[in-house]
Amino acid sequence: MDLAHRIETALETAMGRAAADPAPPKLKKALYHAVFPGGARVRPSLCLAVAGACGDDAPALSDAAAAAIELIHCASLVHDDLPCFDDADIRRGQPTVHRLYGEPLAVLVGDGLIVAAFETLAAAAGVKPLRLPELVAIVGRAVGSPYGLVAGQAWESERVADLSAYQQAKTGSLFVAATMAGAVAAGADPGPWRAMGEKLGEAYQVADDIRDAAADPAEIGKPVGCDALHDRPNAVARLGLAGALARLTGLLGEAADAVPPCRGEAMLRGLVMAQGQRLVPKGMVAAE
Repeated sequence: MDLAHRIETALETAMGRAAADPAPPKLKKALYHAVFPGGARVRPSLCLAVAGACGDDAPALSDAAAAAIELIHCASLVHDDLPCFDDADIRRGQPTVHRLYGEPLAVLVGDGLIVAAFETLAAAAGVKPLRLPELVAIVGRAVGSPYGLVAGQAWESERVADLSAYQQAKTGSLFVAATMAGAVAAGADPGPWRAMGEKLGEAYQVADDIRDAAADPAEIGKPVGCDALHDRPNAVARLGLAGALARLTGLLGEAADAVPPCRGEAMLRGLVMAQGQRLVPKGMVAAE
């Protein structure tokens, strides 16, 4: 079974629990709208790739870890799009959850997806129960404060934000969780995988800043100019477009170099560098 199929199957299973009867009908629809169809599923793919590089001796657990990370990512998008943050109308080329189902239900969907992520981990832990505490700790750290998504979103409320801390919390935290959880799910030491996740996560945030500043909304499937509109930290504002592009290239190289020795080392290095081809809006690489 290829990685994409494993991810979608695990997500369907998780959503089957979250949206089972007697859940309110609108909540069911809103939950599915938040998760399907997905984007590139980069974070769960990374999680499974690391698990594979570490032996993947418990695929049901690594599938659950990958699904949990994606559910949290989807929750963060629902919350990020809310009127109190970006007030976005479009996500992944379709109306945002709060535009279709209202703001109160969107808040509940985001909360529900986070809970579903931890339930997904617990449901699969029977195969290797001693790995569950570390998985929960890794995923929990990626969601909360001071290092996770909550802290990342909160930096937007500060008068002066540390750009690196903001990027690491808002975006890098889930990439760190993806690499480390993939290792733990496969019974490996997660420590050597942290640096790869940190560098790749920061690269994705820089790329997102570039897209927000200079991309075509039709190309990326969401509004642009939100950071400037809300006066939020942005790599392009701090470094200029050429500087942000150079920073992105450097971070991708550092992420590839941070792949620890493993049987899938070459594959993972290739996976990291291939992301650079899809991170930058069309035509911008040549412009650099």
